[in-house]
Amino acid sequence: MSHAPPTDSVSEHRASSPRRIQCAVITVSDTRTLETDTGGATAIDLLNEFGHHVAAREIIRDEPAAIFALMESLRRRDDIDAILLTGGTGLGSRDQTFETISSLLTKSLPGYGELFRMLSFAEIGAAAMLSRAVAGLIDRQVVLTMPGSPAGVRLAVQQLIGPELAHLVREARR
Repeated sequence: MSHAPPTDSVSEHRASSPRRIQCAVITVSDTRTLETDTGGATAIDLLNEFGHHVAAREIIRDEPAAIFALMESLRRRDDIDAILLTGGTGLGSRDQTFETISSLLTKSLPGYGELFRMLSFAEIGAAAMLSRAVAGLIDRQVVLTMPGSPAGVRLAVQQLIGPELAHLVREARR
């Protein structure tokens, strides 16, 4: 009896994933503007380097009602596969991204936050525990949060989001 060699399902999934993901990049900040939003700009540049397309770009105040409204609007768009939010993930009194996005997720992806903090620990030490990066799905749309700093965005997009975004979207559509 002949047995086929084992297959690498992750490689197969990546191979059958969409090549170009339609993204929304949302900066959650009470102070940033398009001119001063270096974290959002970094996310856009890196997503483009990975071959993805930014179909929507917003800067929104760190207020749950505003975030809820914007997320509902983006959820209804057929041209958005993934929503990436920068900012509002710390412990400051105005940082409400974690609570707001967590309450909207229909499926959570705890490994994203765990890996982000692990990688961050290698760069900044124990201060990595202050990050509250969270990810998951809102229905079939991928949602990922990250700090607003260019260094935090670079870490998240280069090491986690960029390499797996197409695979995440593929799995979310199943």
